Amino acid sequence: MPSEASPFERLVLPHLDAATNLARWLIRDRAAAEDVVQEAMLRALRFHGGLRGEARPWLLQIVRNVAFAAIAAGKRGPTIPLDDAASGHAVDPAENPEAALSGRQDRVRLERALAALPDELRECLVLRELEEMSYREIAQITGVPIGTVMSRLWRARRDLLGSAS
Repeated sequence: MPSEASPFERLVLPHLDAATNLARWLIRDRAAAEDVVQEAMLRALRFHGGLRGEARPWLLQIVRNVAFAAIAAGKRGPTIPLDDAASGHAVDPAENPEAALSGRQDRVRLERALAALPDELRECLVLRELEEMSYREIAQITGVPIGTVMSRLWRARRDLLGSAS
């Protein structure tokens, strides 16, 4: 008879992919990001009894804090764009080679443009556009007012559009 999942498993583990995604975009090194997520999950496990509110913003705030501590400690790896395999983009075998190459080049350009953004802009953009979080949740995670989140998103989008031209 299967045992019932613990509160941690039910509330926190479903957000592991989001935690990994955020760590990878903040740290920009796969191995270092995995270390960040492992440390963040240990902290989340230790303190999940004090969780009030939604688990996803709470966990991503922990990931953010661990990631920035790792950056401050100089544990960030080389700042290289994520490759196709690392970013989860599989090439469709039915796609023609020219379209596949064009799509791959577009992803590389986008990843480079995102990587070139300052950390606070990239963080807000990843949380909003890739993790589909609300302004309120982003403000909670980053510890800044909603107006600052909106301003950072505007600046990040402007900078991305500028780098596309």
